[in-house]
Amino acid sequence: MDREQEDLQFLGLFGIYRESFKIIYKWKKIFSQITLALIIPLSFIFLAHMEISYLIFRRMRHTAYLLYQIYPGSGTYHLLFDRMTRERAYFWLFRLAYYVVILIFYLLSTSAVVYTIACVYTAREITFKRIMSVVPKVWKRLMLTFLCAFLAFSIYNLVFVLTILLWIVTIGDSNAFVPIFYITLILYLVGFVYMTVVWQLASVVSVLENAYGFKAVMKSKNLIKGKLWIAIFIFFKLNFSLVCIQFVFEIFVVHGYYLETWKKFLIGTACLAGLYMLVLLGLVIQTIIYFVCKSYHHENIDKSALSDHLEVIYLGEYLPLKGKDIQLERV
Repeated sequence: MDREQEDLQFLGLFGIYRESFKIIYKWKKIFSQITLALIIPLSFIFLAHMEISYLIFRRMRHTAYLLYQIYPGSGTYHLLFDRMTRERAYFWLFRLAYYVVILIFYLLSTSAVVYTIACVYTAREITFKRIMSVVPKVWKRLMLTFLCAFLAFSIYNLVFVLTILLWIVTIGDSNAFVPIFYITLILYLVGFVYMTVVWQLASVVSVLENAYGFKAVMKSKNLIKGKLWIAIFIFFKLNFSLVCIQFVFEIFVVHGYYLETWKKFLIGTACLAGLYMLVLLGLVIQTIIYFVCKSYHHENIDKSALSDHLEVIYLGEYLPLKGKDIQLERV
């Protein structure tokens, strides 16, 4: 990272993108290795689950159609009913396994990228072997932060659903229900985006500071102040790109019956390439935003203390720095 820390606070939208691309290009070898080991499998699993889920769902739909044609109570009806029950169980087990595996790879990828950029910031020697030895020790802290964020999201969604149900019961027949519903939905989406941005920054905090779980979330909430709109705009840009890749893959690969196999393969490969580059860029950007926010709040990070922190991780026992070690007094 070529910039001085006090200069990072002045980075705007394009400055954050430019700094991210510079880091990726300058350290392209190590980021290529991380991408091959973690991010490409993550991207492949994401796209493959769309294809597999559709195949299972199409088979379930076919079984349901046959079941509808058979007279209830017959032997064939019971056989088809049992088959549909098994297919539903396979479908939900597959979905559960997918969410577990995708979460593990995402947390591992986040650990690797954040640790790598921290090494760049402190001018430490970076090797792929060192990074992969650190990742399993760091991702446990990320998991705790994710679980806390998941609990917060669950409560948030539950409150939203209960509020809508209450209004349906009380004012569902009135003309005021529709505008109130849409206003509430917009407020809900705004809150959801805000919580997602805070969680992403909390993931970086969990790696680089002595904070994880709800403590990291609260630290992230305070750090993001002043740079919130930039973070939200980047969030929308990255997620819009993700939706576009997902849409192209679903239309031309999952539902591309009219295309030849080699064309579907090329489109699928292009979607995979676009997705893993997008994931890598997103992880680098969220780490850069952390340093920008620290600089904006004049929480200058002691490079030597952070370097010692990273060295302790590499030597085996993960001993996170205390807050007084990782940051100097406010300027």
